[in-house]
Amino acid sequence: MNTPIMSFKHVSYLWDEAKAASLEGNEVELLIYRSNLLGADLRITNYGGGNTSCKTMELDPLTKEPVEVMWIKGSGGDIGTMTRSGLAGLYVDKLRSLKGIYRGIEFEDEMVGLFNHCIYDLDSKAPSIDTPLHGFLPFKHIDHLHPDAAIAIAASKDGEKITQELWKGAIGWVPWQRPGFDLGLQLKEALDNNPGIRGIMLGGHGLFTWADTAYECYLNSLEVIEMASAYLESNYGKKRPVFGGEKVKSLSPDQRKSQAAKLAPILRGLASSEKRMVGTFSDSEVVLQFVNSQDLSKLAPMGTSCPDHFLRTKISPLVLELAPDSDLSDVNGLKEKIGAAFQAYREMYADYYQKHKHPNSPAMRDPNPVVILWPGVGLFSYAKDKQTSRVASEFYINAINVMRGAEAVSEYVSLPLQEAFDIEYWLLEEAKLSRMPKEKPLSRKIALVTGSAGGIGKGIAEKYVQEGACVVLTDIDPERLATAVAEFEKKYGKDVVLGAKLDVTDSGSLADAIQATCLKFGGIDIVVNNAGISISKAFEDHTDQDWTRLNDILVMGQYQVSKAGVTLMKQQGLGGDVINIVSKNALVAGPKNVAYGTAKAAQLHMSRLMAAELAEDKIRVNVVNPDAVIENSNIWEGGWAENRAKAYGIDVKDLPQYYANRTLLKESVKVSDIADAAFAFVGGLLTKTTGNMLNVDGGLAAAFPR
Repeated sequence: MNTPIMSFKHVSYLWDEAKAASLEGNEVELLIYRSNLLGADLRITNYGGGNTSCKTMELDPLTKEPVEVMWIKGSGGDIGTMTRSGLAGLYVDKLRSLKGIYRGIEFEDEMVGLFNHCIYDLDSKAPSIDTPLHGFLPFKHIDHLHPDAAIAIAASKDGEKITQELWKGAIGWVPWQRPGFDLGLQLKEALDNNPGIRGIMLGGHGLFTWADTAYECYLNSLEVIEMASAYLESNYGKKRPVFGGEKVKSLSPDQRKSQAAKLAPILRGLASSEKRMVGTFSDSEVVLQFVNSQDLSKLAPMGTSCPDHFLRTKISPLVLELAPDSDLSDVNGLKEKIGAAFQAYREMYADYYQKHKHPNSPAMRDPNPVVILWPGVGLFSYAKDKQTSRVASEFYINAINVMRGAEAVSEYVSLPLQEAFDIEYWLLEEAKLSRMPKEKPLSRKIALVTGSAGGIGKGIAEKYVQEGACVVLTDIDPERLATAVAEFEKKYGKDVVLGAKLDVTDSGSLADAIQATCLKFGGIDIVVNNAGISISKAFEDHTDQDWTRLNDILVMGQYQVSKAGVTLMKQQGLGGDVINIVSKNALVAGPKNVAYGTAKAAQLHMSRLMAAELAEDKIRVNVVNPDAVIENSNIWEGGWAENRAKAYGIDVKDLPQYYANRTLLKESVKVSDIADAAFAFVGGLLTKTTGNMLNVDGGLAAAFPR
């Protein structure tokens, strides 16, 4: 490892000399390596925030002459996860020549289109608005970061003075201005007026640092951020208690989680008045320090300062006027009280839009709050998917850190509302939103699937994730569940999957799974009852225990899980789906199957009764009837395969072919066939269907409904 000049307490020093040595001579790969290290620490920069670049000499493909090229993170990327494909490569001389045709700050936006005329690498990502900020500076390696500590100084009333004194003139200062071509020119002017500086603080925005090697640039960034962090730490509580001290006492961790899980579906329903949202909850120490504080009422309405923050969190949060230990059993009363607060927020946001819009401003977006604060409990955030809501939560925590630091050393200053609006409704930002890929059919949906660590349940859960849903994998077997969750996380990311141990016959286990679901995602839209067992015996060989066990798991389990899911769906007021995986045995009287077939018939008829009763709440209940799905199924364990083979007078090894041959289509039924059927009911094409069933059995005339 290289030995840094100073030790670091407030940032992570992650540089690996051996890894860097393997990249020696490849400045672009060193840029990516440095960027990934910086982006791995949220204290250094937030997800998707900031930008990094390097300049190299390359051969012009047309003239074969050496030319200087700048490689910079492309539009919409994230330095923590950036790869080679996330970079834009531009001719430096062409980029700088744009100064000759720049018409002034009122024509900023037209310059972005001209960046494309400076492209060197034809595989480039679209250049970002930050491109000229890096292009006009002469340094080989440049970091533009959004560290909480630096923004705290940049967003304080005395930020320029503190910057001058803390770094003794080694860090320049450029007042707040929206990113763009003109800001790039101002950075160059600040450097020209202060030769020898090691970086520039952007008022209310972030930090620029640089060097002529990747390692020196990395070290410079860490050192500047460490100094800012240490300075803030030395001032916390010096003038007055942090955030003015505590006003509200936090509930215990278990109480916070219980209260948050109970309220989350109600908040989700209110936040989804225009489009369905997915939630995130946080009760971290920094969140509680802010939401419980005396200064909450002063600081929360001021909004955030860094553009990246309020683009994801809206201009300000909604603060709930609700005691942390409130009785939440009166759902209708809560909806009325909190609904009034939501309506007031929507009206405030509409007023903000009307007062600050321009003739060419995009139409007003969803006026619901993104961030909701509950003193004594924590922070909720709601957005179009789990990653976006999680990132919104992280960004607001960044904003809390900024406010805490600014108030400790000076006085927090937020952006003027017009400036905030001009960024939130920036035409370039609107163009970026319009280029977003079309949402998948199950985007914004949350599905809980019982018995989903393998077999049919796992196949359904995977199909739902692939179609855009967040899924809760549940199973009675913790080891099997852990394996399935790890597989899903590796393939689809941690944001979209939750594992919850669930025994459908245990009410405590179910309550825990529901609470975990609400804390992770904010509620439920789809319940798939798939958990089950099978017992194949002659009528007289069945025991009372067999009968009870089958009915407890299949019938009572379906009832209890559905009831818990429907409760959340009604609290949300968004409708929902219950999909019950039953069996062709609910319709067909097969041999040695009386207890299993009776339980399956009960499941089927319960589904019809549920559909009839729940329709007024737009909750649809439908059934998939599989048959003979052998693939990855536990159903063949415990003697079932042997007993079915005996019942049909064949060997166990011949069961798959036997089942295929008895169908009209002469086809084996796969897990994916059942998953497709379970998706068909919820994917958007059958929205007027409830109380229905879909047989997926290869075609069995005996199972045709009559």
